[in-house]
Amino acid sequence: MSDEQPNPLVQRVDALLRRSRDPAQADSELPVLTEIVDDERTPRRAVDAAALEALARELERAVLARVAPELERIVGQALEGAHAELKRSVTQMVREAVAASVAHALALPKQD
Repeated sequence: MSDEQPNPLVQRVDALLRRSRDPAQADSELPVLTEIVDDERTPRRAVDAAALEALARELERAVLARVAPELERIVGQALEGAHAELKRSVTQMVREAVAASVAHALALPKQD
C-alpha cells in the first residue's frame, strides 16, 4: 500500500487543511474565494471633451453607415405595402361611388 502513488484529491485536501492552519504559507499561495482581494485599480485618465465628442460623432457615423441601408430597405417595403393598400382602397371607393351614381341615375324617372 505504501508503494502506491498518493491520490491527487487527497493531496489537495491536505494542502487546503495545511493552508488553513498556517497563515504564513497561505500568503504565498493564490487567493481562494473566501479571501478578500484588494481592488487596486489605477485611476482613470481624464478624457478630453473634444476627443470624446469626436469619438461620439465617428461612432454615430459608423452606426448610421451600417444601419442606413437596412433601414432604407425596410422603410421602402413598408411604403410599397402602404401604397398598394391605399391604391386598392381608393379603387374600391371610386368603384362604389360610380356604381351608386349610376344606380341613382337609372332610378330617376325620365324627364321628357
